[in-house]
Amino acid sequence: MSAETPVTSHPIVDQLSERFGASVIRSSTFRDNLRVLVDHSALIEVLSFLKNDAGYTFLSELGGTDYLGYPDRKEGARFEVHYVLLKQETSERIIIKVGVDDPDPTLPSVMSLWGGADWMEREVFDMYGIRFEGHPDLRRILMPDEFTSYPLRKDYPLRGRGERHNFPKITREQS
Repeated sequence: MSAETPVTSHPIVDQLSERFGASVIRSSTFRDNLRVLVDHSALIEVLSFLKNDAGYTFLSELGGTDYLGYPDRKEGARFEVHYVLLKQETSERIIIKVGVDDPDPTLPSVMSLWGGADWMEREVFDMYGIRFEGHPDLRRILMPDEFTSYPLRKDYPLRGRGERHNFPKITREQS
């Protein structure tokens, strides 16, 4: 198992640090993936720069992580949302991570940059309860509308909170 290695110098990290200063919190590599943690207040500006000026035009993945109770994690927000960007000409990837915390985890939507973020943001909202401000249709995508919890949060009990008992049973023949 390899560990995350801090990056001291990399062309795109140097550009981000020069342009956004303290909003670039730290950078590292893990299994050849370049990761940059940015402050949520600069998220849209950083992603806009990467898309419009640095050539990372393709959003290939958007996901979330709940770090509640994560071993050896002493600082940082409870949740992180990551954006995997691809520069198609060179196949270079960069992962932009941003922290967001309880009680009202909210980030700006990136739908204005990538229309393909639509369902990915909805999935993160559905599983973690992270809201994306400015998303035109932020509603559940995997769980039923009546479901009131967020099943990928670390504090969600493995056996649920009883919400499944409220759903009508569907037999195999009905499905």
